[in-house]
Order: sequence, then structure tokens, then C-alpha cells
Amino acid sequence: MPKMKSHSGAKKRFKTTGTGKLVRRQANLGHLNEHKASTRIRRLQAAESVSAPDAKKIRKLLGKHKGR
Repeated sequence: MPKMKSHSGAKKRFKTTGTGKLVRRQANLGHLNEHKASTRIRRLQAAESVSAPDAKKIRKLLGKHKGR
């Protein structure tokens, strides 16, 4: 059987932590940041964990098992 390829788009957007959780970047930081408050920008820079229903889909795209 051929090897499964991981989704290259998902690979760039999600990271797996040591405990197996999925981490993503928050939205609204791409552009037009000049008028946003510094506190808002700082808050949005923090990594956010992926919700459980989405994590299941993303894990499949990344080719990762639940335990890993």
C-alpha cells in the first residue's frame, strides 16, 4: 500500500503539542492592524487550541492517530 500523504494546507496551519492537543493561530491578525488596540493584538497572538469536533477532522488531514 502507498503511504498516506498529510494535507499540506493543514500541515502549515496546525501543530501538535507534546500531550497530543492541536494548536492553531487566531484570526484577525493578517492585516489592518494599525487601528486595533495593542492589548487586542497581544491577545490574538496567543495560540489557541482546536475544538474537539474540529480536532477529529484535522487529525485525519494530518494523518495522526488519536494517541499521538
